[in-house]
Amino acid sequence: MGATTSLAGNELAVTPGETATTAVRVNNSGTLVDQFTVDVVGDAAAWARVEPAVINLLPGTEAEVSVTFAPPRDGTVPAGAVPFGVRVLSREDPATGSVVEEGVLDVLAYTDLRVELVPKTLKGRSRARGELVVDNAGNHPLAVEIAVADPEDELRLDVDHPALTVEPGTSAFLRLRARPHDRFLRGPERRHPFQVTVTSGEVAPVTANGTVVQHQLLPKWLLPALLFLLALAIVAVTLWFTVLKPTIQSAARDSAAEVVKAEQGKLETKADNAEKKAAAAEQRAASAEKKVDEGVGAGTASTTPAPPPVTAAGGVDVAKGQAFDFRVTTDPTATADGAAFPAFKAPAPVPDGKTLVITDLVLQNPRGDSGTLRILRGDQVLLEFGLNNFRDVDYHYLEPLTFPPGQELKVAVNCQLPGAPEPATGKCRPSVSFSGRIAG
Repeated sequence: MGATTSLAGNELAVTPGETATTAVRVNNSGTLVDQFTVDVVGDAAAWARVEPAVINLLPGTEAEVSVTFAPPRDGTVPAGAVPFGVRVLSREDPATGSVVEEGVLDVLAYTDLRVELVPKTLKGRSRARGELVVDNAGNHPLAVEIAVADPEDELRLDVDHPALTVEPGTSAFLRLRARPHDRFLRGPERRHPFQVTVTSGEVAPVTANGTVVQHQLLPKWLLPALLFLLALAIVAVTLWFTVLKPTIQSAARDSAAEVVKAEQGKLETKADNAEKKAAAAEQRAASAEKKVDEGVGAGTASTTPAPPPVTAAGGVDVAKGQAFDFRVTTDPTATADGAAFPAFKAPAPVPDGKTLVITDLVLQNPRGDSGTLRILRGDQVLLEFGLNNFRDVDYHYLEPLTFPPGQELKVAVNCQLPGAPEPATGKCRPSVSFSGRIAG
């Protein structure tokens, strides 16, 4: 015989950040002095503390051991029932004298909602943009609604998604846009305060205050730059008429006189040469007439073949081609395997011998699914995105993505947790829209 045990309470409840304590009584039912080691097994073992962890008992005696559970207060500890076991190991009879007492620890749900504006001060002339970060630091999914307003009614405000569900331990990043109703060309900057309110049925509303700083439409450097350019133009005109123009005119007259003199000499030389050539030509003509009269005369002509045409080697010009656009929709089933990436192909294949040129793409995750999305060229991963980080985002490429013949465009998705409103289907439904050209 080894140990006999009893657990004071096998059903406990605890809120993350707090503690729950139970006790286990250990009795040495053997005939020898024995040493017993007590620990906790199961998912709750990381939060458990046993005091004392080792006890020595004479035969027929017993002792009480305290077991305390203290789960941390963060999103990594989900709400729900967590089974555990209190294990008592006998040193003298480890095979048959050890005992495990089982219990259930109910981790209670708690809510911790936080909101942040990045940056808190938005600047612009006719519009301003920022980012709203909604953090769910609790341990259960939280449905929230977002409202944006300014007390002076001077702004037009809107946010990407006015209602969404934020998973525990994650953050939602939303684009915030502000546009003043009135604009002005010149004058001091104007400040427009506004407030973002995030509400949930489980906690009090959370607010974040921000300010839009509106600047004049004309840049402040424009007027000094214009005055500087005007002064520079006046200086240039003055230098032209007082210094440069007279100097250039004098140099031009001297140069023209030298050119005229040189040309006169050349003309005289050419005239002499022309007279000599004319005399020689008259002499040759007279000789030719004489040969014709004698019946002796022959003429030959030669032609020079035209050079062969030059040709240039052609290639695929990615800047030209037939425009196209298509959308790849996905519906992978949720899985706990982080390496499972089912692939989805384009709805229509690229014609043989053609090159697919991607210049723009739009990622959409309207339900707020969790997981990872990849864009592949054949088996090569070009882009990878976390579904938690976006709902709707677009990319435009100066240097486009190209898919030569034989290299297929695919979209692969690892679905971890489907979002609202149909989590019961067990499927994620992100999509990617592509646009560009088919070249070649």
